[in-house]
Amino acid sequence: MATFRASRTEEDIHRELCDIMRGLKDPRVSGLISIVKLDLARDLSHCKVYISSMDGIAAAKSAAAGLRSAQGFIKRELNARLKLRKLPEFSFIADDSIAHSADIARILDGLHTQDQEH
Repeated sequence: MATFRASRTEEDIHRELCDIMRGLKDPRVSGLISIVKLDLARDLSHCKVYISSMDGIAAAKSAAAGLRSAQGFIKRELNARLKLRKLPEFSFIADDSIAHSADIARILDGLHTQDQEH
């Protein structure tokens, strides 16, 4: 029963974090930034948020730093929206999976055009 509650809370936090990120005024958290993965502890005490950007790992690291500096605002907004008894501590981690998958798609597209030429 506890895992169902944790997974449901994880989905709620993911949805609300995406909405809060859109409203942040920090210039480091702008552009095509998305939450790739969210790992919430079973006891809801800690949450790892993996951030990725289409602009590369440097933009993702910058966005993670911006989110770390806005952590107090994010926790206050989440508390107002979700009404949880205890909010988890957040760790924002930069990830380059979106840029990596775009590179793979570009390589596959290049192979496809080479195959059509021959």
